[in-house]
Amino acid sequence: MTSGIENWLQKRGVSVDDIAEIVYTLQRPYNADLTIAECEESVRAVLEKREVQYVLYTGIALDELAERRLLPEPLQAIMETDESLYGVDETLALGITNVYGMIGLTSFGYLDKVKPGIIRQLNLKGEKIHVFLDDLVAGLAAAASARIAHQDPKAIRYHLPDSP
Repeated sequence: MTSGIENWLQKRGVSVDDIAEIVYTLQRPYNADLTIAECEESVRAVLEKREVQYVLYTGIALDELAERRLLPEPLQAIMETDESLYGVDETLALGITNVYGMIGLTSFGYLDKVKPGIIRQLNLKGEKIHVFLDDLVAGLAAAASARIAHQDPKAIRYHLPDSP
């Protein structure tokens, strides 16, 4: 099913490479040996999770329905203006960020604020509506980054002391 969701993302102008570049930027300061290929693999591993695919399908479908003006009011107007108080787009993306723990949440907040790379391009107002997709891509990058952080063999491992 991963290739199916990759096709949906590609149709909306987002590639695994685009997301991997963001992951690389997030994790490179903590892992000097990190490669883009490892970041791509991490993005694809997150995309393999069914709950991530369901979140992406839902958000992308809502964006596409809004582009076709098929949503009921006031939702259509909210989507067309990308209303700043809407927040449902961020809430949906949080379902992806939490797949690999709390570090995904902090990374998501950073990405949502800074909007690097493809996230910035998606956030620009144009003929396409990406109310959900920009946040979903940020959530996906944050989760893939957290996955890499959790798998870092150089990370300090703490152990509980023996019982007194």
